[in-house]
Amino acid sequence: MELLAAAINTDPNPDKGASDLALSGDSALLAKMGPEGALSPRQAASTAANGGGQISSYTVKEGDNLSEIATRFGVSVNTILWANDIKSANLVKPGDDLLILPVSGLQYTVRSGDTIAGIAKKYGADAEEVALFNGLESSADLKAGSDIIVPGGAMPTTKAKAATKTTGAKSSGAAASRSLPAISGYFGNPVPNGKISQGIHGYNGIDVAAPSGTPIYAAAGGTIVVAKNNDGYNGGYGNYIVISHDNGTQTLYAHMSSTAVSGGDVSKGDLIGYVGNTGRSTGNHLHFEVRGAKNPLAN
Repeated sequence: MELLAAAINTDPNPDKGASDLALSGDSALLAKMGPEGALSPRQAASTAANGGGQISSYTVKEGDNLSEIATRFGVSVNTILWANDIKSANLVKPGDDLLILPVSGLQYTVRSGDTIAGIAKKYGADAEEVALFNGLESSADLKAGSDIIVPGGAMPTTKAKAATKTTGAKSSGAAASRSLPAISGYFGNPVPNGKISQGIHGYNGIDVAAPSGTPIYAAAGGTIVVAKNNDGYNGGYGNYIVISHDNGTQTLYAHMSSTAVSGGDVSKGDLIGYVGNTGRSTGNHLHFEVRGAKNPLAN
């Protein structure tokens, strides 16, 4: 099937029926053009490694809920809300057409003067990962009005924005981590015998080095909402798992050699996978993120 160019309008489907997007299986849409036009060789390679870099469109059906839709596409609920400018999951109704990004994160429309490093910093992402995912050099000049995907990015909360404006605090990974609540005793160490090889970076993440195949355990009990075991790029995470916990937080376990579970509920300390070197990784380690609370492995 011939693939057509993906819409880059802020409304992903401005023609409401005269779409320039190629459908596959009633849902999958493959972006043929990158933010700067035709795919560069590097972008093509990155996209292929990411399992096609697909941007998907999904029409909500009776009985659907946003959590199930997010799980189906392997992204977070917030990723769908942000991509479609929806304030609450309760506002999604049957018949709505949803834009689904190829990875958890957000889509950003470049403004004059923006840089990859500045965008990554603003949304708590990794600049190198943003550049690679979009087929760009880290120092590339960005074209105002073009859209880029920010893997792992998150919209700042109103409280965080106010604090930054009032105090002038820098939104570095370490600073963001210090501003998160600490939940004493709730999270365990997913790799008890590992060694921390990199402190807070990216989205409240810690790297734990350990030999390939070392067991990885659930840091807390919860429900698996994402389990990718396809050896794909997956936004840089490679094989990874996301667990949603009953206190509203999530934990992410990336670069696994393989996962040991594919869904359902897990208890704290359950085996969920094995240390590896998949995705954008240099050496065997676990990249462990905590979303919504202080990372227990942070100093």
